[in-house]
Amino acid sequence: MARPIWTGTLSFGLLNVPIRLMTAERKVDLHFRMLDQRNNQPVRYERVNAESGEEVPWKDIVKAYEYSKGNYVVLEESDIRSAAAEAHETVEIDTFIDAGQLTPAYFEKPYFLVPGKKAEKGYVLLRETLKRTGKIGIARVVIRTREYLCAVMPQDEALMLVLLRFPQELVDAEEYALPDKAASEYRISDRELDMAGELIESMSGKFEPEKYKDEFRERLTAVIEQRLKSKGVTTTLEEEEPAHANATTNVVDFMALLKKSIEGKQRTPAKGKDEEKAEKKPAAKKASPKKAEPAAKKASRKSPAKKATATRKGRKAG
Repeated sequence: MARPIWTGTLSFGLLNVPIRLMTAERKVDLHFRMLDQRNNQPVRYERVNAESGEEVPWKDIVKAYEYSKGNYVVLEESDIRSAAAEAHETVEIDTFIDAGQLTPAYFEKPYFLVPGKKAEKGYVLLRETLKRTGKIGIARVVIRTREYLCAVMPQDEALMLVLLRFPQELVDAEEYALPDKAASEYRISDRELDMAGELIESMSGKFEPEKYKDEFRERLTAVIEQRLKSKGVTTTLEEEEPAHANATTNVVDFMALLKKSIEGKQRTPAKGKDEEKAEKKPAAKKASPKKAEPAAKKASRKSPAKKATATRKGRKAG
């Protein structure tokens, strides 16, 4: 069984539903390695300093932003983490919209939201209400260190979280030369439209995804298996470790929370890790102030750096 991406809370109004974020896609691409045809040994890619030509170990590599051609500013990992929202394990729904308002171009990556133990009531309440109203929730979520826009929507017995593209990530259709005039301008008659409609109607049916298969992958897999048999090579598969158990939750008075949410339109965001630790641990003694680091040393990491010297010599085939 797959492991959760993270365990956290789905929040709307004053209701908090403990959930696990689980992947909803499975990569089935066939991956290849590059080999040296002279002796069939794998070809490595190396992180090489462009100036010295020496290989650079991971511990010496930092991330930098190129703010102008050939000039970079170095960033710490803490800088990147600080840019994300504080609620790293919360899906807080900001608003509900009609499902038809989102065009396919916005959808990017699907996940399943799985309820924690004793959280089924709140989960089903939201799922069935979304089905009844035809709405979907728009929220933000932090996965690892990046914040995403997302949609929470029902699908059969599940609640799905689908990552969305931000508007600035989409190309405006007006950038392309598209036929934007009336159909009559392209000499399309009403009769042709009627006949095309009849053809589409005759070909219409229910979408049955099990009928569609990646035939190219199947044929290529057969070729690979034949190669393995001819060379007498065998392969083994490693099993995934079982997922961790869910965290238990308390019984919640949903009617009272719903009523308060409607009256006050208030939200109760889930507590962050720092807040939880502060509640559990007694107040620590005030520590003596540490010596400030030399200003020159601190500034050297933040100041604009010259052109980075780490480049790739080769490329690993994925």
